[in-house]
Amino acid sequence: MYHLTHLTISELEQLLRDRIDPVELNKVISAYEMAESVHEGQMRRDGSPYFFHCSRVCKILIEELGITDTDVLCAALLHDVLEDSDEITRDIIAYNFGEYCAYIVETLTKDLERQELDHDAVDLEHVERLKHASDDCLIIRLAARLDNFRCLQFDLKRNPIRYINETMERYVPLAEERDNPHLRYLVAELRKEQNKFLG
Repeated sequence: MYHLTHLTISELEQLLRDRIDPVELNKVISAYEMAESVHEGQMRRDGSPYFFHCSRVCKILIEELGITDTDVLCAALLHDVLEDSDEITRDIIAYNFGEYCAYIVETLTKDLERQELDHDAVDLEHVERLKHASDDCLIIRLAARLDNFRCLQFDLKRNPIRYINETMERYVPLAEERDNPHLRYLVAELRKEQNKFLG
């Protein structure tokens, strides 16, 4: 069952050991541990631990896109920590993982309380922010959406059709405007999953 799989620390080490230097690898492992700790006890609607999602987003970047940039991998693991922690701040992320990682995580952070009240407004603001953000922000956002698409059959979303339509109408066009092979791959995979789910 895909939604119950995750990337373990030893798998992460194995994937990266020969591809990045040991200091950088330690940084990615620290990001893994911070994300695991922040999301501890948090469950998703499909019954899986929330952290599994963050680890799989990182796995998509490494295994499917061949990304080994430490800042980007750390940001993938940490992409939801500012939303889900009262203790972790942008400054803490910048101090531990660098300014660029903090920028990506901050760009990917939504105001969840406001989103409860006005989902559309918050989502459209987010799309607007991503329009002006680096490709790496969009790569992580689409990888996270791809992972969620792959979990839709396990009852991840209350309204899966709306989630699919929002992704395809709001986020995919941002990716198609950019000439980035990673984004092209993610869009193709999103379309595959969309077709699988909608039949």
